[in-house]
Amino acid sequence: MDFSLTAEQEAVRDSVAKLCADFDDAYWLERDRTGEFPHEFRAAIVAGGWLGITMPEQYGGAALGVTEAALMMHEVAGSSGAMAAASAIHINLFGPHPIVVFGTDEQKARWVPDLIAGKAQLCFGVTEADAGLNTTRIATRAEKQGDVYIVHGRKLWTSAAQEANKIVLLARTTRLEDCARPTDGLSLFYTDLDRTYVEVRVIDKMGRKAVDSNETFIDGLPVPRGDLIGEEGKGFKYLLHSLNPERILIGIEAVAIGRNALARATRYAKERIVFDRPIGQNQAIQHPLAECWMELEAAYLTAMDAAGRYDRGEPCGLQANATKYLGAEAGFKTCTQAVLTHGGMGYAKEFHVERLLREVLIARLAPVSMHLILCHIAEKALGLPKSY
Repeated sequence: MDFSLTAEQEAVRDSVAKLCADFDDAYWLERDRTGEFPHEFRAAIVAGGWLGITMPEQYGGAALGVTEAALMMHEVAGSSGAMAAASAIHINLFGPHPIVVFGTDEQKARWVPDLIAGKAQLCFGVTEADAGLNTTRIATRAEKQGDVYIVHGRKLWTSAAQEANKIVLLARTTRLEDCARPTDGLSLFYTDLDRTYVEVRVIDKMGRKAVDSNETFIDGLPVPRGDLIGEEGKGFKYLLHSLNPERILIGIEAVAIGRNALARATRYAKERIVFDRPIGQNQAIQHPLAECWMELEAAYLTAMDAAGRYDRGEPCGLQANATKYLGAEAGFKTCTQAVLTHGGMGYAKEFHVERLLREVLIARLAPVSMHLILCHIAEKALGLPKSY
């Protein structure tokens, strides 16, 4: 299989890399210190038209594939911004996917241009504290009253909700006990994040401070019938269509962060002199970094394979989950090794590798745990009995 890039793909990669270079280590270190959202960076992405990379051309998008989106996000995450830069924009790439696939022509015409133009900044309201990865057990409910649904519930880890004016919201429209299957009765909405009915509380967290994570409390939010995506009760099915692209993007972002850390560690190993020789001359430094290079390369190729399968309309669930797993593992291992290569200075913010380590850890936790991916691979690839 040929993984070489087309001229168009190389142009995507190079253009995004050039844009990201305008936002250096100092810019992102300051955002890490203050928690200020990277408005200037997002504005530059919007101005370049990059939020519409996978959107239909008729609404102002580029109509490119997940492969091109993955290349874009590899450059974004591989820049000084790491996961903070990626998280500021990647929800706009996979979050609206159910709208494009299942939305009506009227909905797409009403919503997609604002998403591309950056006027609509969305957040994702799916995860709940008492449901975790068992999405069918969410308690948020949407009760139909005439032409509106009234939503009550609570969401957890809602990223960028402090900045968002729109929300992709999963809620139960039919009680679980009244459904033939647990996946039935869930509906997906794209609607205004109306602060009159929604309270958003920041979660103080370990890394990626510039892009907020939140608890979201919804009390009587009115959602117009026209904000329902597709058919009532089929939201879980629609949500699944965005999961494989999400896993591919998260995985390749982790690879990119790892490559950033590897470059910094390699440079330090060449420059740091101890006992009259560069520490990079020692095999104890060389060999772990060489292992990291190979593992990052393997994860990257898996990501490109998964993205290519998705764009060709082929089954890609195994490869997408493998991308997320391998990317997260390789990225985390590499960032850890980069800190160790720097020795005591790896713990210092001025060398940035400690920030990369904090940010790459997200890929091991979200959007699905490493253990659940192993369960999926064991069942779907190896034919072993389902364990959960």
